[in-house]
Amino acid sequence: MSNIEAFFDYVEKLSGELFSGEDKVLIETHMAPRRFRKRQYFLQEGDVCKYTGFVLKGSAKTFVVDEQGNEHILKLSLENWWLADFESFYQLTPSRYNIEALEDLEVLQITNAQVEEFLKFIPAFSTMMEVIKQNNAIANQKRMQSAISHMAEERFSQLVSEYPHFLIRFSQNVIASYLGLSPETVSRLRKKLNKR
Repeated sequence: MSNIEAFFDYVEKLSGELFSGEDKVLIETHMAPRRFRKRQYFLQEGDVCKYTGFVLKGSAKTFVVDEQGNEHILKLSLENWWLADFESFYQLTPSRYNIEALEDLEVLQITNAQVEEFLKFIPAFSTMMEVIKQNNAIANQKRMQSAISHMAEERFSQLVSEYPHFLIRFSQNVIASYLGLSPETVSRLRKKLNKR
């Protein structure tokens, strides 16, 4: 399956709608394949997010760095996920975030104007974006609630339950930063999980 075919398959499954031949031509004309090496930035703090990228292969992290130089991971992204700082992307303002490849990364990227064109003229794309918005709203709400009301073990258990593949794909330090825990705590919780 080609990269663009993988994207078509993803959108059609998520939206429950099929692309027309014209839709496919429009998308193929505008979505540009791009590769990033491990540790290369898709977006750096202070830059305007000019593209959103659909991850075909690899992984990335969205993070901020505090005044003490500590990194705080807000989002982890894998295949079939989207990369962007959507506030910067839609409002064309400088980003507060960094998005960095954790592995060699392959994406299909499009501009804000192209997204708007797809939303107007491609029903499957428009429906897919609505589903993603709903899913993201639910995921963000769960993540906020977990961060403010769950103890370390509950946060870790929720991650294992919802994203078990994260434990395989991401390092202990990355998971610790994502959960707002120390690497030592994540190590202890991992060992406890493995004993079950």
